[in-house]
Amino acid sequence: MANTGNTATKPPRRILRRVAMVLAGLLAIVILTFTFMVMDATDSLPSWDRNRVNKTQKSVVSKDGATIAFEQSGSGPAIVLVSAALADRDGAAKLARLLAPDFTVLNYDRRGRGSSTDHQPYAVEREVEDIEALMDSAGGPAYLFGSSSGSVLALEAANKLGRKTKGVVMFEPPFIIDGSRPPMPEDLSQQIDRLVADNRRDDAAKHFFTHGMGIPPVFVTLMRLLMPGWSKMAAMTHTIRYDLAVLVGTQAGKPLPADRWASVQSPVLVLVGSRSEPFFHSGAKSLARILRNAQYRPLEGRDHSAVLMAPQDLAAAIKEYFRRP
Repeated sequence: MANTGNTATKPPRRILRRVAMVLAGLLAIVILTFTFMVMDATDSLPSWDRNRVNKTQKSVVSKDGATIAFEQSGSGPAIVLVSAALADRDGAAKLARLLAPDFTVLNYDRRGRGSSTDHQPYAVEREVEDIEALMDSAGGPAYLFGSSSGSVLALEAANKLGRKTKGVVMFEPPFIIDGSRPPMPEDLSQQIDRLVADNRRDDAAKHFFTHGMGIPPVFVTLMRLLMPGWSKMAAMTHTIRYDLAVLVGTQAGKPLPADRWASVQSPVLVLVGSRSEPFFHSGAKSLARILRNAQYRPLEGRDHSAVLMAPQDLAAAIKEYFRRP
């Protein structure tokens, strides 16, 4: 009888886990739906601010002949914005505008997305060469900002390009280094490639969200129905394997490779939203310990959607870090 009483007053753990999963899924839908509504909405900046920022559409040719399209705005030291998986330069448009008064901002479409072209076979080194071409177009060394998997690409560029990189701000690199989150399936990239090859891009996007990001299938279905930007993401699913290639060796729940980024000379700031999942914080702290000149810092009150939902907080952190002595 005592056990029955305890069950009545304390829900079984499996029920609590289900409730937590439901709440997490609903939160994901709300965040992502609102995020893409913001992306599609009319510019919310005051008219005087919009008029002050001059934007120029440009392109550069990378070493392998791919054309990399970008938007240049502002003045001052150059900063290149590197987008996350299933995103193009539109996702960082508001952040770019907020940085433009202090930097020459190069907000670009990663290869195979938006207006940028692509060449096969893919290699992470090709994307590093794209970033180098952007830096050269700006006249020399530049700062880098990257979000999620894009932040890891920015770090790879800093590792390969040496003194061409003046500094890096990484927002929420999605490292899985312990048991705080299940590891990604080892063959996830091949699974998604097969779906894309069969022209099942919606299914490829759903597969990535469920098996890569851990969102329950029912909520991914609702995302597909509710998100105005779903079709745009589905059109970029062929590039998911690019981001997974960038993340190779960091998704298995094992410690980060201590020597992978040993050549990074520039200072690195690793930001994680204070409301983000624990695995983001674990990975960021570990990376900050490995790099020779890096620090981890929480972004108070924010989560993984901050690039779109709170670009002002990110812009402030970027400006503060790059202005420091």
